[in-house]
Amino acid sequence: MPATNIIFRRELGTYLRSPVGYVVAALALLTAGILFQAIALGASERYSADVLRQFFWLMSGVVMFLGVAMSFRLVAEERWHGTIILLNTSPVRDVEIIFGKFLAALAFLAMVLALSVYLPLLIMVNGKITVSQLVVGYLGLLLLGGSSMAIGTFASSLSPHPLVAALVAVVVNGIMVLLFPLSKTLDAPLKNVFESLDLWHIHFQGGFMVGIFNLKDLVYYVAVIYFFLLLATKALELKRWR
Repeated sequence: MPATNIIFRRELGTYLRSPVGYVVAALALLTAGILFQAIALGASERYSADVLRQFFWLMSGVVMFLGVAMSFRLVAEERWHGTIILLNTSPVRDVEIIFGKFLAALAFLAMVLALSVYLPLLIMVNGKITVSQLVVGYLGLLLLGGSSMAIGTFASSLSPHPLVAALVAVVVNGIMVLLFPLSKTLDAPLKNVFESLDLWHIHFQGGFMVGIFNLKDLVYYVAVIYFFLLLATKALELKRWR
């Protein structure tokens, strides 16, 4: 879709040209480095696999924060500044707007993750990890961050106020993460439903974080991304005709 490509390049260029993008990336990498040194490496001797799992556990919080921080403004800021009118009057569909903006934010997130690879590679100084563990773990981080980003994009499409959109994104992400603890208080079949819908515990911590690739976890995250981007598109369509 040519329109999606244009929006993608415009949004990605905004991240790369704006000092805000570099500040966000630097803070994320700094936070990841500090947490890795203080918690993952720690003071006691541990197996390399345990350190790597701890790293991915810490990075999961960083990417979820980045997902929300980069997405809550995607549509809300356009309305806040009045530039959404230019998009609405141009020959571009709502799905192309949402998809182009989401892909640009996801690409920037992937760049930040790529820059953080040096951290787990430090484990190889005194230990040993496999390439497959790294690839599976980073794929999980990208999918988890993309899911949080899709939720943030949906929240951004609901309100013209970026702060309100940010609050909604944080709340929805929090609910999705708390589904697993909540499932512990329920009986089947609701227990199984809540467990399968949980954003972090089952699909990331139980699979990608420990270097295990399951197709069901991949399908889950892709489905979450598709579902919330679809909701964002429908919300944008309703706003257009008001």
